[in-house]
Amino acid sequence: MLYELHELQHAMLAPWHALAHLNRELFTHPFSPLSYLPASERLAASADLVQRLTRRYEKPQFGLHRTAVEGVEVAVTERVAIGKPFCRLLHFERAAQRRDPKVLVVAPLSGHFATLLRDTVRALLPEHDVYVTDWVDAKMVPLAEGAFHLDDYVDYVREFMRYLGPDMHVIAVCQPTVPVLGAVALMAAAGEAAAPRTMTMMGGPIDARRSPTAVNGLAAKKPLAWFERALIQRVPVKYPGFMRRVYPGFLQWLGFVAMNATRHADAHWDYYNHLIEGDGDSAAAHRRFYDEYNAVLDMPAEYYLDTIATVFQRFDVPEGRWRVRGEPVRPAAISRTALLTVEGELDDISGAGQTEAAHALCTGIPAHRSAHYLAPGVGHYGIFSGRKWRELIAPRVRNFIREYA
Repeated sequence: MLYELHELQHAMLAPWHALAHLNRELFTHPFSPLSYLPASERLAASADLVQRLTRRYEKPQFGLHRTAVEGVEVAVTERVAIGKPFCRLLHFERAAQRRDPKVLVVAPLSGHFATLLRDTVRALLPEHDVYVTDWVDAKMVPLAEGAFHLDDYVDYVREFMRYLGPDMHVIAVCQPTVPVLGAVALMAAAGEAAAPRTMTMMGGPIDARRSPTAVNGLAAKKPLAWFERALIQRVPVKYPGFMRRVYPGFLQWLGFVAMNATRHADAHWDYYNHLIEGDGDSAAAHRRFYDEYNAVLDMPAEYYLDTIATVFQRFDVPEGRWRVRGEPVRPAAISRTALLTVEGELDDISGAGQTEAAHALCTGIPAHRSAHYLAPGVGHYGIFSGRKWRELIAPRVRNFIREYA
């Protein structure tokens, strides 16, 4: 019922959105006499803000069409290498002859689209052959495709790694550190040649008991039945995934905003003032960020509930109890894959030590093939996006991959 009310709210706001769009044009268009009124800047800024607050945010595009290889600009073509019901494996093909390490970037299935890692991919493209998991919005997956559990996530990662072959490298950003660890551990235990050369884990909850954050606290306080009762909804009739059980993107978005409500309110107030002052660069930066931040997807309910129980309530991974399709996950079986963990000093989603915990589990990896980096002054998103990612973290990831390429 909550999902239907959300859709009804959007339908009711549609006229206000259209009116705000009209007013913005009336108070900004050079041929409109209203644009020359003394208060036109404020009226236009107000209309612009209302328009953004009442619009739907669709999935953004990666928009990565060019990169530089050895100082020469080359074209980049985005194509689907493997299409699965819940995920597409994207390949960013460069028009370059150079053979670089194949890198699988496993994007989080935790509310936002894979395009949130645009900066991650952009930094890797000059020296790597990049593939990315592009998760599908669950409301767009027909019910006939079946359920999607955490075990299915692990299966997808294993399939993608096998496709890329034995010389590939894997980078897991945030939530997928757990299924990636599971996939690599199972492949190592089975003696599969396709196990990656390196495994880079960035800001993920391998052991959520360490430096618990507000996210960890909520998961620990509430019983699993509460999450199922309060957060899981059925997809409405207008979408291909009608009747599928999901954790809706709009509820996730509310949770994101609630964690830093004051900061988001200040950002919108600043945006309003930038419009009045004519600061186009700052206003454009705000739009770019929130076009991405406000675009959210629905997660399959089974996968979400599995993750809450396995990772944040029972701590099956560090406790050695995790099983995938009945098969025990033994990180100690990993021996040929080198391990790099990266954490942000100011990460308020995966606290310091949660990702580093992978080293204590992967006892089969020699110490000289393991490394950990705590990025000073870096929050969660700064681990994989922004200036500090490009200047502090990306070079370390690149050098680590090259060392074992």
